[in-house]
Amino acid sequence: MDGQTVTQSEIDITEKAIKQVYKIREENNIPNEYALRIGVKGGGCSGMTYQLGFDGEVKDSDTIIEKDGVKLVIDGKSLFYLTGTILDFSDGLNGKGFIFNNPNAVKTCGCGDSFGV
Repeated sequence: MDGQTVTQSEIDITEKAIKQVYKIREENNIPNEYALRIGVKGGGCSGMTYQLGFDGEVKDSDTIIEKDGVKLVIDGKSLFYLTGTILDFSDGLNGKGFIFNNPNAVKTCGCGDSFGV
């Protein structure tokens, strides 16, 4: 395994989000060894957007966080913007999906898909 393993204090994932990751893996036949890649890229109405997807390749420059059998991988640039973030999942009345509770975001858009620092 490449990459650098760190403690979950860098980025955390809630129990609800972990259960959803397992559900998505099962429904889509995604191998358990695939990591959940979290990232950010420029764009969106507030300046940056979150990225989330499964990835079978971990790079040497990636940071790896493991919790309850879920491996999160984050590239160095994204980690700068995501340190302290908690990945959660909501299935409430306001919509269903993953939520990034990011303490670094000083502004967000109305839909919560983009942020600014």
